Amino acid sequence: MTGAPTTEGDAGAGYSSEIDVVETVRAKRDGEVLSTAAIDALIASIGAPHGVSDPQLVAFAMAVLLRGMNARECADLTRSMTHSGTVMDWSAEGLPGPCIDQHSTGGVGDKVSLLLAPMLAACGAFVPMVSGRGLGHTGGTLDKLESIPGYRADASLSQLRRLVRECGCAIVGTNSELAPADARLYAVRDVTATVESVALITASILSKKLAAGVEALVMDVKCGNGAFNPSLEVARDVAAQAGLPVSALITDMNQVLGSSAGNALEIAEVLTALRGAGGE
Repeated sequence: MTGAPTTEGDAGAGYSSEIDVVETVRAKRDGEVLSTAAIDALIASIGAPHGVSDPQLVAFAMAVLLRGMNARECADLTRSMTHSGTVMDWSAEGLPGPCIDQHSTGGVGDKVSLLLAPMLAACGAFVPMVSGRGLGHTGGTLDKLESIPGYRADASLSQLRRLVRECGCAIVGTNSELAPADARLYAVRDVTATVESVALITASILSKKLAAGVEALVMDVKCGNGAFNPSLEVARDVAAQAGLPVSALITDMNQVLGSSAGNALEIAEVLTALRGAGGE
């Protein structure tokens, strides 16, 4: 038996015309504070027929990078991206442990998520980890896992539920069901030099975690010259803007974690450590 996920309306609801997107981009370009309705309309248009185009989405991301967002705008963006697809509910599953998750902001050789998910499962927790791909110079958790021949990161909601029940953890990516708006915005950020926006980082992280229906989150915010976010100030901003019960740790990323860097090499090192055969 599975609990029914809650679907928060049609992805195209509230979107009226292309001029809405243009006006929203212009307003943020000029440093204005966006209304909740404007943010909702923009994110809704991502899934609408003839909705926001890639150039418009890039322009929006660049405007946010340059002009920033206040706490309310960031919260609105997070909520709207969360509800662009299904929001999972684990309450009907009767899981005998907490449904929790962890997020690492990434860095060279960062293997924390790959190690921690099965360790938490071994301790009786349940971890539906919706993860991301690499941004900037670091490989993402999904990229590393896909170095395993046959590994599929595009699990359906039913597959995710089954894997979490049976194994205690599963690491998957966003899809047409879970935070689809984030999947599209995530892709354009990586190729348009808009990765560093704190508001977009925060909304991307939290929309995935909230859509997965977790009860609590630990954020491992990497800081150092090997991290995606090189400054402590940016790292603290990310940690401060979490929207669900959260513990945030600022951790050192001035050197490679472990003894390897590279997707397949890191997976091999993780497997060695999980088997109890050594490793830092």
